[in-house]
Amino acid sequence: MTDPTNVHEPVPQSAKLTAREKKWIIYDVGNSAFVLLSTAVIPIYAKSLMPADGNIVSAWGYAQTIASLVIALLMPLLGSIADVQGMKIKFFLGFFGTGVVTCCAMALPLTWLPFLVVYILATIGLNGSLTFYDSMLIDATSNERMDKVSSHGYGWGYIGSTVPFIFCIALIFGGPSLFDWSTVACTRASFIITAIWWVAVTIPLLLNYKQNYYAETKVSVKETIVRLGNIFSELKANKKVLLFLISFFFYIDGVYTIIEMSTAYGKDVGIGDSSMLLALLLTQVVAFPCSILFGKLARRFESEKLILVCIGAYFLIALFALQLDTAWKFWFLATCVGVFQGAIQALS
Repeated sequence: MTDPTNVHEPVPQSAKLTAREKKWIIYDVGNSAFVLLSTAVIPIYAKSLMPADGNIVSAWGYAQTIASLVIALLMPLLGSIADVQGMKIKFFLGFFGTGVVTCCAMALPLTWLPFLVVYILATIGLNGSLTFYDSMLIDATSNERMDKVSSHGYGWGYIGSTVPFIFCIALIFGGPSLFDWSTVACTRASFIITAIWWVAVTIPLLLNYKQNYYAETKVSVKETIVRLGNIFSELKANKKVLLFLISFFFYIDGVYTIIEMSTAYGKDVGIGDSSMLLALLLTQVVAFPCSILFGKLARRFESEKLILVCIGAYFLIALFALQLDTAWKFWFLATCVGVFQGAIQALS
């Protein structure tokens, strides 16, 4: 990989965010709106499409697992191809476009199974775009500022996602009386509103991104597969990297499981819709300063130690969730998740 333009001139840690860094950060404001919708509104809507005896927790778990497996199988190959100059933005655009189109398309299915199929495609689009988006960070900033820029990305993503979310919630609860729309119609409209927001805040990144680090020559799919095989062989000799990859797999999967399953679980144990939605909004607000705070702490303390603290806290949160049966417990849980969710993602 080379940096032919030498774009990363020394920038002090204390310096304000550069224009390049801000344009990278802004995408998190867009995709986080879909993540919040997926966490708070979509599971409730999916449950409403199911038979009375349907198990939303089980169905939601299968949907998330399928989407994760597809990404896990695709990304090693596509990520390697994306190292070629100009390919990263193309893959990013493909997955981003898939996510946006299927986010809108979720308004079409009238039964729960087709709806979940479309949702899985939207989730694949989201997670695929995030894979390439994360890899764009090396083109947006220097190694020394990555903690700072990453924490701001998550922080502004959390708080920025509340803008369309508040509008969507107001529409869902107030639309039936104000516009004489059904709650179902208002919920479907929220999918389209979120997609529009996602597109609007992604435009600065699409217009200004430049891949500065890239492979010098194009490679065929066959050569890519051979190269991946060589990399896996090398991992056997580099146990530290191999252990990191395995650990990160379980670590980040645990984080996202709590995020993605929280509403489905709360719905299944009888927590009211309004309590869940407002509590998840609180999560976003709390996560905003915590993301930025832990980004600053990473300059003073080792990230590994901070991550261990967050993992320990997440473990206690998961234990507390086993006792979840009332609204106040869900609110308390949402606050705790907000504190450590923002921190753990920013540090990772």
